[in-house]
Amino acid sequence: MTPSPVSSTPILRTVLVWSGTVTAVLAVVGAVVGYLVAGSTGLWSALVGVLVAAVFLGITGASILIANRWYGQELYVPFFFAIVLGGWILKFIVFIVALLVLRDQPWVQPTVFFVAVVVSVLASLVVDVVVLLRMRVPHVSDVELPTDPEAGDRTDGSGPGRPGTAADSGTSQV
Repeated sequence: MTPSPVSSTPILRTVLVWSGTVTAVLAVVGAVVGYLVAGSTGLWSALVGVLVAAVFLGITGASILIANRWYGQELYVPFFFAIVLGGWILKFIVFIVALLVLRDQPWVQPTVFFVAVVVSVLASLVVDVVVLLRMRVPHVSDVELPTDPEAGDRTDGSGPGRPGTAADSGTSQV
């Protein structure tokens, strides 16, 4: 597999993997705490809350990864913004539908559901911060540096160094 030319791709893949692991841990902890607080209603509320948060957070990362596949093409920027904006619209629609469906369900304990969503979002933000702090990506990783001026490949044919610099005059500047 060739490395991606887009510096955000490996970072987003790592975030998605870690978010999946954290989601599994939160689902287990949330289910246990929810059961202890509100019985089986709390258990299901916590599981659904963690799942809803994981889906919403996963849509953002996945949409950026999908959009990065068009990197280097003429329409990359419009595709990127269209796909990411489409992901946000999809999340908005799914959020409204989820609230309408879950609103009057007898097995949803609203407080447990709310706490599960908030804790899941906060945990995801912690994962994002930790992953980004540990990644070693240069600040300008997608930039190609100019050629070495000492190599004599200047377009004006003047050879090594720049006109009027110490390299041309034979003196050193301090």
